Amino acid sequence: MKKNEPSNGMNRRQFLQMSTGCAVSAMVLGLDSSSSFAASNINDSKKGRKHVILNNGLRMPLLGLGTMTIKGEIGTRCVADAITLGYRLLDTATIYNSETTVAAGIKESGIKREELFITSKLWRADMGYEQTKKAFQTSIDNLGTDYLDLYLIHRPTAKNNDSWKAMEELYHQGKIKAIGVSNFDATQLADLIANSTVKPAINQIETHAFFQENKAFEYLKQSGVQMQAWSPFAEGRKGLFTNPTLASIGKKYNKTVAQVCLRWHYQRGIISIPRSSQKAHLSENIDIFNFKLDDADMGAIASLDLNTTQFPEWR
Repeated sequence: MKKNEPSNGMNRRQFLQMSTGCAVSAMVLGLDSSSSFAASNINDSKKGRKHVILNNGLRMPLLGLGTMTIKGEIGTRCVADAITLGYRLLDTATIYNSETTVAAGIKESGIKREELFITSKLWRADMGYEQTKKAFQTSIDNLGTDYLDLYLIHRPTAKNNDSWKAMEELYHQGKIKAIGVSNFDATQLADLIANSTVKPAINQIETHAFFQENKAFEYLKQSGVQMQAWSPFAEGRKGLFTNPTLASIGKKYNKTVAQVCLRWHYQRGIISIPRSSQKAHLSENIDIFNFKLDDADMGAIASLDLNTTQFPEWR
């Protein structure tokens, strides 16, 4: 997917220039347990390093950096900047062609590998038992590591079970700390669970204010599978960054629309991986732990749900 400007002609940078500055506070607020996906599993120890406990006991940051369009020298700087700002979850994939960029950014940052949570994904062309093992090895070679924290089937195919068997073996060998899926619907996920010995830890799907996926939210919660949002801003589609409801809530807390969206995901217990090559945006995106949306705010955002994908080209 390519980065798209909001449909009303105003991009995020223009909106931010019209917004007031962001207040910075040392206070950290907890989740509203009545509305969150996994509130009891949240660890609020450090700003920018909030965690959820996955179904196998692994701690995973609730906010990270997506790297789909981040490449080259700019991408390397972006990853290094994100780590410096406090990001510890880095999300990449074979199809993104950003694994080597992520590796370069990690090296530039000087951080120890064990302080990071790195996710990569298996692409459709590499599905199958043997192919999965080869693709995994290529990914960890590209990333300059000997293990992954999380490895996902990027999109479902007829070879889900064959690939999952290979991933289970890699998991048991300690080469992957957790395994999961992306873009699976309830039927596909149920079938995989029924034919596996290791339950998926994650389902990374499209979810944002305009496509809240409430049925998937409830199903995943009941199934003990963590929900993750791969495009928490819907790439600005449908004028998200200038939406009056979101802007009004942001004004209430002296926060931007982007921060409101990420806080909404956080309070629902959903892992988010926004992406940006701008250091100002990276800093802004991680500054969401010093305010809390109230019930009225959560209700107002719930009313924005269009219950339809904003990425029909991916269906």
